[in-house]
Amino acid sequence: MMKLAITALLAGSAAAFAPADSKASSSALAAKFESPYENELGVIAPTGFWDPLRLSGGIDQEKFDKYRAAELKHGRVAQLAVLGYVAPEIWRWGGDISPGIHYADIPNGLDAISVVPFLGWVQIIAAVGVVDSKGTLGDFAAGKPDLEPEELAKRQLQELQHGRLAMLAIAELVRHDAADYGDNLITGLPFLY
Repeated sequence: MMKLAITALLAGSAAAFAPADSKASSSALAAKFESPYENELGVIAPTGFWDPLRLSGGIDQEKFDKYRAAELKHGRVAQLAVLGYVAPEIWRWGGDISPGIHYADIPNGLDAISVVPFLGWVQIIAAVGVVDSKGTLGDFAAGKPDLEPEELAKRQLQELQHGRLAMLAIAELVRHDAADYGDNLITGLPFLY
């Protein structure tokens, strides 16, 4: 009897690794969405062209390029945000952020919002507004690499991928910080603390 029970358990667990029949789903979300932008830069395996809200349906190339520029900008900001979230865990600037407030006295993560003085937030928002309205702080020819088209496309795809990952990373860092897991923002890395 025991051998029969063990055999049944083994057969059941082996079935978990057997290939499943792929049946078409009747869900509206599973319906194939055709977009004229399925071959644009940034469409990668395994997700392919991922547009669950179908924002690219019925738009022209100019609007799609505007969406892509926004994705790129948000990705760059997210990369800086992740760096700004993680770096203070390891290193702090010397000196004062304002008279009487040392950089070392500002807590990490979301707790820093309440410590930065009001005029500090005004400066930050004004600087972001100027950069965003002007487009750049300057056009520096020295920073633009002269690359072959294939290499340029590869690097542009990498920048999109890094930005997408950074957007997910900063969302998780903020969620983790808001959940209050203790004094340390980053847990599980013993060499940090």
